[in-house]
Amino acid sequence: METKRHCLIDHYGRRLNYLRISITDRCNLRCLYCMPPKGLEKLRHEDILTYEEILRLARIAARLGVDKIRLTGGEPLVRKDFPYLLPELISIPGLKDVSITTNGIYLKEHLENIRSAGMKRINISLDSLKRERYRQITGFDGFDRVREAIQLALKMDFHPIKINMVVLKGINDDEVADFARLSVRYPFHVRFIEYMPSGLFFHNEPLHYVSNTVIRERFEAIGPLIQLPRKAIDGPTVRYRFESALGEIGFISPLTHHFCQECNRLRLTPKGHLRPCLLSDQELDLKGPMRAGATDRDLEKIFAEAAAHKPRAHHLNSEDEISLEGRMSAIGG
Repeated sequence: METKRHCLIDHYGRRLNYLRISITDRCNLRCLYCMPPKGLEKLRHEDILTYEEILRLARIAARLGVDKIRLTGGEPLVRKDFPYLLPELISIPGLKDVSITTNGIYLKEHLENIRSAGMKRINISLDSLKRERYRQITGFDGFDRVREAIQLALKMDFHPIKINMVVLKGINDDEVADFARLSVRYPFHVRFIEYMPSGLFFHNEPLHYVSNTVIRERFEAIGPLIQLPRKAIDGPTVRYRFESALGEIGFISPLTHHFCQECNRLRLTPKGHLRPCLLSDQELDLKGPMRAGATDRDLEKIFAEAAAHKPRAHHLNSEDEISLEGRMSAIGG
């Protein structure tokens, strides 16, 4: 049995125990804040990590102290043979939490496979409760499919079911109270995420974020919020619930209350690059050395180098534009 050699600690004392793995750059939606209407140039099949390569890197990460992995995209459920990956990943020694973030379009068809693999946690991106507005934000008339998937996941006892809403000023911010009320009636964990301007504007008008401080003020009509104690698995989310609510709400505030000092994440891109910070274009290549015959020890050193390059904080609040040449759509947020 292989033993854990050491943990990944960056120069600022942060233990990096959370790896987000983007398994594809492809997505079946064209969300306003993520991708241009005509899409982006796709990676070639041979340029994307194979499932076997993903599993090898996940095992190495687990030996280095990573105990939480989230699968993202693009949209992870558009990748062929997805059910093969999940049980293999969940069985890796040392992993305490494996979850998936999906837009929910293909979720209904995959729920049985996901449950059979042993996963109970699901994150679903949903930015409107109105069918036509959902279509305007995503470029696809898929609201009913996502709603049906959420309802089925609830019946199948998935928990927690997290619903992630990116709040956009003048577009969907009038719905935040309706999203919050979902947590009162259902055991959902509703997350309000501040939109992060990246300098890449895909539409005629730039999008604008709404402060989570403002959003919270809009909940006063629903009732007082009770702050919940932090858990090790919470990450950047500050959690609350309404009195007698079945679920909870949370705020992820990268602009107004940035959480860089507590960031414990590394990101693996579909083309096999390790990214120390979401909001920096710096990446370290794992795929090239791996396909050239690198040993596990060689790859461990690249993980350690990524930890050493993790910056103290992002620069979204500076006057400089963030270029994000890696494109958010292929990094997984």
